[in-house]
Amino acid sequence: MSVNSAPFSGKKFLIMAGGTGGHVFPALAVARALQEQGAAVEWLGTERGIESQLIPEADIPLHFITVEGVRGKGKLALLKAPLQIVRAVTQARAVVKRVRPDAVLGFGGFATGPGGVAARLSGVPLIIHEQNAVAGTTNRLLARIASRVLEAFPSGLPRAQQVGNPVRNEIAQLPEPQERIGKKQPLRLLVLGGSLGAVAINELVPQAVLLLEPALRPRIVHQAGKRHLDVAREAYRLAQVDAEVVPFIADMAAAYSNADLIICRAGALTVSEIAAAGVGAIMVPFPFAIDDHQTKNGEWLEQAGGAIVIQQDALDAEMLAGLLQELFSEPQKLLTMAKAARRVAKTDATAQVLAACGEELALAR
Repeated sequence: MSVNSAPFSGKKFLIMAGGTGGHVFPALAVARALQEQGAAVEWLGTERGIESQLIPEADIPLHFITVEGVRGKGKLALLKAPLQIVRAVTQARAVVKRVRPDAVLGFGGFATGPGGVAARLSGVPLIIHEQNAVAGTTNRLLARIASRVLEAFPSGLPRAQQVGNPVRNEIAQLPEPQERIGKKQPLRLLVLGGSLGAVAINELVPQAVLLLEPALRPRIVHQAGKRHLDVAREAYRLAQVDAEVVPFIADMAAAYSNADLIICRAGALTVSEIAAAGVGAIMVPFPFAIDDHQTKNGEWLEQAGGAIVIQQDALDAEMLAGLLQELFSEPQKLLTMAKAARRVAKTDATAQVLAACGEELALAR
């Protein structure tokens, strides 16, 4: 490996991300890119988060601290919070002292708050990345002390640079929408219920498709989540609608490539991937997301013309059928949405995060 291909050779980064895939997956994409450019990477998380499984599988050293969220957990949790925070920051400072990173990157999750404070107390550059259109509590606090603030969507964080969310290269490199959208009959509908499945989506889509004119009924691939797989399959059977219902889709690039329209939630990574793929979407935000951030995520793409956002409590089979009827009867509308989504995609997010890392390291010399 040449010097130019390893700009971070000899450098070490501590990445903080945990709790859910929405925090961990973009952080993992950045971790791999840093490793490819010569850096050593270690991770700070909690034992309860998804990182406890994913990071060892990625062969990245993982350090745990003990910390939990307090929002919505009652007065007792609030009373315990100061002691818990002091303990977690102390644990995180011990990790920072042991790892001796050149910079610390925070992507959200419970460990990020104490870890970010520990980094600054230790004099280590802190770079944070916010995945959602509404900044989480941790990042709102850390933005005040961070060396660099990055965001995927306009989130209102001070001094923030919008870089997008890291997406997989195979998704960002899909052919242009005009080469894919509306090219096959019947048209192709991809339904994404999220990793755990979305009951409302699983139930409404079969009912809505049944109401379509037979000639307009699409070919359906429906990712229902393992927990709701049987229920979703039964819903299609009762509606007498053919669909390929699966618990999980491993090759999302192929799934996006073979879709003319997507029905989905509006998680940050889903919105970013759909934009990068260049596919129009009907988005039904998860109604119980903290600070209703999924609505704001979806509205970013809707304002660009790449999505239609409908609140779950306003959606029924008749409304969804009407939307599908309108879009499938005029495939040009699907192409217009797909092009609009692709136009606002930020497919170089990982490279921009790495560039920010390089700049902060240079300033710290």
